[in-house]
Amino acid sequence: MNLLLMGLPGAGKGTQAEKISEKYNIPHISTGDMFRYAMKEGTELGKQAKSFMDQGALVPDEVTIGIVKDRLSKADCANGFLLDGFPRTIAQADALQSLLSDMNQEIDYVLHVNVPEEKLVERLSGRRICPTCGRAYHVMYNPPKHEGICDKDGQALIQRDDDKPETVKNRLAVNIEQSKPLLDFYDRKGYLVTVNGDQDIELVFQDIQSIIEK
Repeated sequence: MNLLLMGLPGAGKGTQAEKISEKYNIPHISTGDMFRYAMKEGTELGKQAKSFMDQGALVPDEVTIGIVKDRLSKADCANGFLLDGFPRTIAQADALQSLLSDMNQEIDYVLHVNVPEEKLVERLSGRRICPTCGRAYHVMYNPPKHEGICDKDGQALIQRDDDKPETVKNRLAVNIEQSKPLLDFYDRKGYLVTVNGDQDIELVFQDIQSIIEK
């Protein structure tokens, strides 16, 4: 079973990825993990990727695709895989289609965990941090015992600049703009299935299971 997982920041994609990987015994493969593994192993592609990253440059698609190909050829992908964070562009999506075709495989589903934008802003901007011990809280989902005060050391909690609503909205707008062409691409291909992410974690996973197992 070959799956792609898509969703905006705050949609709970990471949580669902762990559940899918465990339930169906397929590896959860993120772009970052692939790059780190290739660089750690010192592969030729890993060295190339590192040289670009060290310069602060984007890794070219041909290098990225090569790293993906190496990863998908590993033994733990024999029963399938769950790709998370790749592809990011139509060019990468086309390259992945060609790669899987060469491997006599195809994508089964592109799972899109969808949460309304206003709920994502609420989730992402509700985080509060203790400036002393670093403990994280959420004003709705994980509040401190006393509002605005760290449970551990009594310090006043702060909101980081990148968690402020306007910053969050800007980040989401960029992600929406980048992801829409990919969602349209996979919708036209007939792979895209949208899951309601605005519900309890277990209910989201139940919906994903019903899609995979139908």
